[in-house]
Amino acid sequence: MLDSYRRVFAHRGSAAFSATGLVARLPIAMMTLGIVILVSELTDSYGLAGQVSAAFVIGNAVVAIPHGRLADRWGQTPVLWLDAIAFAATTALLITSVTEDWSQPWSHVLAALAGAAMPQVGSMVRGRWAHVAQNDEERHTAFAVEAVVDEVVFVTGPALVTFLSTLYAPQTGLLVALGLGTVGTVALAAQPRTAPPAHPVEHKDATEPLPWRLIVPIALGATAMGALFGAIEVGTVAVAEDAGHKAVSGLLLGVFSFGSLVAGVVAGALTWRTSPLRRFQTGIGLLSGSMLVLPFLSNLVLLGAVLFVIGTALAPSLIAIVSLVEASSPRSRLTETMAIFQTGISAGLAPGAFVSGLVADHADGSATYWVCVGAGALALAAALSCREPEPQPVVAPVGD
Repeated sequence: MLDSYRRVFAHRGSAAFSATGLVARLPIAMMTLGIVILVSELTDSYGLAGQVSAAFVIGNAVVAIPHGRLADRWGQTPVLWLDAIAFAATTALLITSVTEDWSQPWSHVLAALAGAAMPQVGSMVRGRWAHVAQNDEERHTAFAVEAVVDEVVFVTGPALVTFLSTLYAPQTGLLVALGLGTVGTVALAAQPRTAPPAHPVEHKDATEPLPWRLIVPIALGATAMGALFGAIEVGTVAVAEDAGHKAVSGLLLGVFSFGSLVAGVVAGALTWRTSPLRRFQTGIGLLSGSMLVLPFLSNLVLLGAVLFVIGTALAPSLIAIVSLVEASSPRSRLTETMAIFQTGISAGLAPGAFVSGLVADHADGSATYWVCVGAGALALAAALSCREPEPQPVVAPVGD
């Protein structure tokens, strides 16, 4: 089973940029939960915490596609350097605004700016894999690696930020996210050899069109999945607090991601006969259907076991989506297209976190999981509306 992974990591520099991408991506799993913990701890309002968290993910969603376009046209390195500086500055100001109780809407504005400055590491690392991988099988395994990395991030990040923010000061988790994000982004920027080439567009050149008939439903499905993730994040914190164990929320979210990690490792080593589209639709069907159980759970041990099982449907679905996007996108706009998918998830996190925060303020924590049920149904509808894409020509990979 490990042969598939050995082949992709045989490419020079691949292990370095993938590992660096893991560190640089940790803030993705730390920022929104860290904001929820910080704001709710200092203001005693989940509603306000959801608003500030939503502002962060909205800022990230609005700028993600331009981020991808800039990386495609000017190269990843200058974009990453700029991101590192902007993310460090805006996140530091966000922490200060909440801690010092600055007047509104400063915390919302700074959260949006911090989200906008968040480096689009996942899209850029997947762009590097598409550049160095030799064929479809290698790309499938490489995208599985990144799905597993995502799950490592989401296993480690929530537990880390919750542990730091509840054991020490509530600001500690976000400060550590700031440091990890800045250092990881700078380290990735320092590896230009594995970055895909820039594709500057002259005024006389026509931009290659995107497959919008496929991209639009994928983006809508990603938005619904993001809402599901945002609702699970806030809802799990609320359920754990109802049970008198708020600090356990990070562990519960980590268990959810660990289930996805295990499934991602297995899925990446397999040779699939079904198309990425069919795997995407099947995975989303299983994920959305399993959400129906969550609103009826309040026991934390049972909730953790169910979250693990539900998580096993996540990584295979994400691997299939990324493979689908990669196979149907022009090479000159691949990072931008990946960013559209990432933007959908980010855009969904905002309403998911906000609505579940409102529900948590007016009902018990378990009721927030009904937001997950609705989001799962929307994701499934979007997945079923997708059709098989037209294959795109593949350029020669970078030499090893």
